[in-house]
Amino acid sequence: MKPKRPSIPIQVQAYRRRRGRLHWPLALVAALVALLLIWFVSRPPGESLPQPPTPVSTAQVDGPPWQMGNPEGRFTLTLYADLECPFCREYFPQIKRWVGSNADVALRWHHQPLAAHEPAALTEARLAECAAEAGGHAEFWQAVEWVYAHTRSDGQGLPDGLRYPESTPAIEQCMASGRADAAIRAQAAEATKSGVTATPSLRVLDRHTGQAILLQGPVEGDALLSAMDMLAVGEGPAAQASEPPNTSMQ
Repeated sequence: MKPKRPSIPIQVQAYRRRRGRLHWPLALVAALVALLLIWFVSRPPGESLPQPPTPVSTAQVDGPPWQMGNPEGRFTLTLYADLECPFCREYFPQIKRWVGSNADVALRWHHQPLAAHEPAALTEARLAECAAEAGGHAEFWQAVEWVYAHTRSDGQGLPDGLRYPESTPAIEQCMASGRADAAIRAQAAEATKSGVTATPSLRVLDRHTGQAILLQGPVEGDALLSAMDMLAVGEGPAAQASEPPNTSMQ
C-alpha cells in the first residue's frame, strides 16, 4: 500500500502561485536596468543625452534707441557718445553703474560719431547696431562694452584683424549691407540740432513733467541727482522737451 502524499493547505498553494507570478515583472525590470547601464557605459565619450529643442522667440526687437535700466522709470537719461571718444570710454562704466543703482532711471544710447574719428567711429557704431538688430538691447550694450575695451580710441579704431567674438552670419550680413548707417546718421543729426557739442553728454528727461535738461561732459552722480531734483520740482527749462526720435533701421 502506497504511503499517502501529504496534502498542502490551500492557502500555501495560493501563496506559491502568487510568488511565481511576481518573478516575471521583477526580472523584466532588472533586464531593462541592465540594458540601460550597458548603453550608458558603452556610449562614446562626450556624447550628451538628447535635449529638447530650444524654443525660437518670434518677438520683435524694439529699438533703437537701445536702453538699459528701468524703462518705466520716471527719468530717462540719453547718453550722446562716440565709440572712438576716449572720454566716453572712461565715462561709460561709471554711468552704467550709476544707472544700475538707481531704480527710477533708464539709460538710452544716442550715436554721435565725430568727424575727426571717422571712419572708425561709424564702423564701430554699425557693429553695435547690427549686434542689437540680431539680439536686442542686451546685445547692443555688450557690443558697446567690447568696443570700448578694445579700441585704441581717437579715431585709431580696433586693432587690425581683431574680430568681434560674438559675430554671427546675421551680424556680418548687416555690417556689409550698411543698413544701420541711416539710423546712426539720423541720431547724429538730431544731436547736433539739439545743441549737443561734446561727447559724452547727457540729456535728463523727467517723464512726469516732460521737462529736460542737457548736461555736457562726464557728469558725476551728485550732479545728476541735483538735475533730477530740479526737474522734479518744476525748476527745469521752461520749454517742453520731447524724447529723442525712434530711429529704426529700414
